[in-house]
Amino acid sequence: MKNIIGAKPSPAAAEVRFLTVDGESAGQRLDNFLFRQLKGVPKTHVYRIIRSGEVRINKGRAQAETRLAEGDVLRLPPVRVSARAEEAGSPPAPGREFPLLYEDDALLAIDKPAGVAVHGGSGVSFGVIEQLRTARPEARFLELVHRLDRETSGILLVAKKRSALTALQDQFRERETGKTYLALVEGSWPANRKVLDAPLAKYLLPGQAGSVEPGERRVRVVAKDHPDAMRAVTLVKVLARVTLPADAAGFSLLAVTIKTGRTHQIRVHLASGGHAIAGDDKYGDFERNRALHKLGLKRMFLHAWRLQFTHPASGERMALQADLPPELHALLPQAALDALANHPSTASHP
Repeated sequence: MKNIIGAKPSPAAAEVRFLTVDGESAGQRLDNFLFRQLKGVPKTHVYRIIRSGEVRINKGRAQAETRLAEGDVLRLPPVRVSARAEEAGSPPAPGREFPLLYEDDALLAIDKPAGVAVHGGSGVSFGVIEQLRTARPEARFLELVHRLDRETSGILLVAKKRSALTALQDQFRERETGKTYLALVEGSWPANRKVLDAPLAKYLLPGQAGSVEPGERRVRVVAKDHPDAMRAVTLVKVLARVTLPADAAGFSLLAVTIKTGRTHQIRVHLASGGHAIAGDDKYGDFERNRALHKLGLKRMFLHAWRLQFTHPASGERMALQADLPPELHALLPQAALDALANHPSTASHP
């Protein structure tokens, strides 16, 4: 990254900065790039200046998840950092390795546990990627290829080379990957309801009384002509009907394949049809979730189960699978586990 208006100023300088993205920074998310550029600035403030439009890419507004491209010109607003904060910076993330599903020179695939964010930000000091970088100080390059919600477990890809990152992100963007999740939802999902093609839009809940900060981010189904509408396509297959103790309404175990990767896509698409994911604290039913908690479900039942993609170096088609974690496996009756085991699998790797 280079500064196009002269010598690089101190992060404490209160002046507008213009930066041009170089090849080494291409492919990074805007928020992750800013965390490195604005060391000592609270992450909440970084997200605030992005949301307010004070950060511009090629003179246009951008979102935190916007991927940078080589040659992009960023405008950063005046930001002051106290000397103490500038010296201290952010405390390093504790090193942590995660269960490996696959690894070679180009990439690694981990089985992310629920409750762990994929990266720091929005009130989270660090996530999977920061912990991996600390655990692997010799690694010259580690970047997330895609994201999973904090409460979602399962397959997560990390690139170990810039060429692998761009190639894999291109596959995700062009919908050349196959992403299938397991979800336990409330009620009996209609077996003939297989395709959900409903646009989604993000919005913010009202902030706390007396606060100028907006509330949490949410997503909802909107009309196609909504100004913020983003097309979202989800495919659903019923694997089993599930009855749990002391719950007469029942549940459905679904294999859910997403053709687009929108924020909270599966959670909102399923909930909008009256079948919220079990344990979902944002879009689910509070009373139902409390009852499930007593049965041992202390998280959302959504798991990134299978992932297919083309290896960025060898060109071979990869198919990975992450089995249900113990806390989800223990909740299901044997009939549902049998149905899951009998579902056709293509999981393999070279």
